Amino acid sequence: MKPYYQDELVTLFHGDCLEVTEWLEADVLVTDPPYGMGFKSNQRKGEKLSEIIGDKNTEIRDAALQKWPKDKPGLVFGTWRVQAPRGERQRLIWWKEGNPGMGDLSMPWGPAHEDIHVIGKGWDRKATNVKREGSVITTRGVRGGAYGEENATGHPTPKPIGLMEKLIERCPPGVIADPFAGSGATLLAARNLGRKVVAVELEEKYCEGMALRLSQQVFDLEGL
Repeated sequence: MKPYYQDELVTLFHGDCLEVTEWLEADVLVTDPPYGMGFKSNQRKGEKLSEIIGDKNTEIRDAALQKWPKDKPGLVFGTWRVQAPRGERQRLIWWKEGNPGMGDLSMPWGPAHEDIHVIGKGWDRKATNVKREGSVITTRGVRGGAYGEENATGHPTPKPIGLMEKLIERCPPGVIADPFAGSGATLLAARNLGRKVVAVELEEKYCEGMALRLSQQVFDLEGL
């Protein structure tokens, strides 16, 4: 299949990851799949954001992970509200400091974190030569609002590039796979770190945005 975008480190395909198979040849999975939240946001300046396709349940997530070999390592975003993917070995917490979401407005606390499921084998901190850290990762960027990341990327659930870099730094060596590329944070983070990445995205509007950002040859370094 011909890539939608390609450079020396990044290969992006436009299509359904259940049909496009090139990502399965990669070594490490780092992805933010639809995981059953039915999430949609009205925060974007000037227009409403669309829903995420397949986010009514975990069927698409589980079907994609079923294709990923169980002995290969992976990081998969999720939530405590739904069942964790098969083979979870550990759970990380992404804490969005000072940026709680809407959630149940009757509650005295707003949701300010997401889960990251660690799956598969091959995890070895000595191989990546990084300092061992705690399982809570903090970022301070603003995702929502007219001037947040949602508006900047056009995607309702963008991830900070700095967060993705911190995750990928601790991944085993090899090519990164992201079958749900979304806003493109995994691609940009991998390229910033000199890692090859193979990605798939179903919606062409997001492919277009990623290709534009990548073709600008700007190494995005967003702070945590």
